[in-house]
Amino acid sequence: MSGLTIDQKKEWAELLCTKEGYSQKDAAAKVGVSTVTMNKWYNDGNWHRIRQSMLITRQEQLSRLYMQLDELTSGIQKKPEGERYADSKQADTISKLSGAIKTMETEASIADVVEVSKRFLTWYRPFNHTKALEIAGLFNDFIKDMLKR
Repeated sequence: MSGLTIDQKKEWAELLCTKEGYSQKDAAAKVGVSTVTMNKWYNDGNWHRIRQSMLITRQEQLSRLYMQLDELTSGIQKKPEGERYADSKQADTISKLSGAIKTMETEASIADVVEVSKRFLTWYRPFNHTKALEIAGLFNDFIKDMLKR
């Protein structure tokens, strides 16, 4: 598409690859860039992580964490009476799993932020398309910053 800047093409490509499920090759063709450029954008932007976070819902992630915690505590309960306590490694794992569960239950996930971003931009785009593209760039930067943490 001629009329779009490189940054706009990149944002569009990211949307196609991460949220719309396009392959890199198909997104490159649709946006009008080479597959080499698309591959660079994909790798530099960690788009694979964004795509993964969209595929695994928060509930699925929480379910997996609870299953791990249950398996660990069940193993501890199978120990002989008087030894049913966590060793230091198990206690550390329990603490980490509990912390991850608490974080997931109280903080917005990347998928949540992406979904709200998409909804907001869909709502705002008819009012001011140019400003919506600018805001999309800000959302994109924010999400990338969240991925680094």
